[in-house]
Amino acid sequence: MKKLFILIAAVLGVTVLSSCGTAQAYQPDIHVHTKDVTLKLWVDLNQGTYYRKVVQDFEKAHPDKNYHITVLESESGQASTNVQKDPEAAADVFITPNDRLGQLVEAGAVYQLTKYTSGIKANNTPTAVRAATYKGKMYGFPTTAESMFLVYDKRKFSAADVTSFAKLTAKGKLGINLQEAGADYRETPWFISNGSYLYGKNGEDPYGTTFNSAKGVQVLTWLGKLQHNKNVVPVNADEISAMQSGKINAALTGTWNAPTYKQMLGKNMGVTVYPTADFGSGAVPMKAFEGSNLYCVNAFTKYPLDAMQLANYLTSPKVQVGAFQALGKIPSALAARRDPAVTKDPVAKAVIAMTTAKHSVLMPEIPEMNVFWQHMNAVLVDVYNGKIQPAQYQATLDKFVHDVTPQKK
Repeated sequence: MKKLFILIAAVLGVTVLSSCGTAQAYQPDIHVHTKDVTLKLWVDLNQGTYYRKVVQDFEKAHPDKNYHITVLESESGQASTNVQKDPEAAADVFITPNDRLGQLVEAGAVYQLTKYTSGIKANNTPTAVRAATYKGKMYGFPTTAESMFLVYDKRKFSAADVTSFAKLTAKGKLGINLQEAGADYRETPWFISNGSYLYGKNGEDPYGTTFNSAKGVQVLTWLGKLQHNKNVVPVNADEISAMQSGKINAALTGTWNAPTYKQMLGKNMGVTVYPTADFGSGAVPMKAFEGSNLYCVNAFTKYPLDAMQLANYLTSPKVQVGAFQALGKIPSALAARRDPAVTKDPVAKAVIAMTTAKHSVLMPEIPEMNVFWQHMNAVLVDVYNGKIQPAQYQATLDKFVHDVTPQKK
């Protein structure tokens, strides 16, 4: 009987779940050719209204099927946890940040794509394609490609002023999260700017973190000196109010704050890529993490072909342009990025410029990132606050790399 299941799976393009949990789950009651299809879709919070209309359009475009698709809102950052907790109760199609992909694959909870992969590769940014891929296999449909960017008050800075960190902080006050949770998300890419690696050059080598190199120590030294720069101001939740009051004149920010800045600054709102900085080995572009939200298919879906078709539609250029207009999501699809609705928006232009190899680095997807986040923030915050002194930087980074690296048995 097992041989029969494997034969059927091969015909369907579905592989059998391996002992390590990284291959597909095959289910005997899987439905391939059926007219009545019931699917559950998880979209991110506050996005249900838009995607319910998208789903209606999808159903109209496929009159040959009787689709029954339920759209539910679920925090994308928790999707991987919820799917792994009870995959059979989870949505057939769900959205998740790309940095959770490795966990899902290793748990055997996400479906390896057997269709649409050539289109995904041809139609999306190279980094978004990488984001949908884990260990050489594709598991997701990219729907965004985003990073942070620099926002500034044009009344304080010229375009030339914001090209370098030194010029920027000589002219006005820059807000950065340096003292609270989330500092790790903002400052970690600077190590990579200066030539260190986080889990190897491609982000998939658990033994490849080199933050304790000489160049890594340079970044920590540079960061420690920021506490003495009166024009570098620690902000976080108070970023918007700090800009409004004049406490800061520029900030490293994200798309979630863009609407408020547009309303606050109006024609005086400037947006651009991160500036360059000299961490100790010459001026380099300050990088940010690039992330991509992915629509993935549950490995336990009973309708894998229909689920993939739905996910493909949800991430089509037309739907991505609509998501940008309705939700402010920066598209990953090349055609969507060329759409006038996107190209005329200054924030979108800045983010698109940021999401290149020069200015951003894809957030690693391997499960070890869970451990990384547990340690990085404390190192950065304590260095900035002076709790860790320069003489301790090397030992601190040595311990950090040890703590975030799996110990070989």
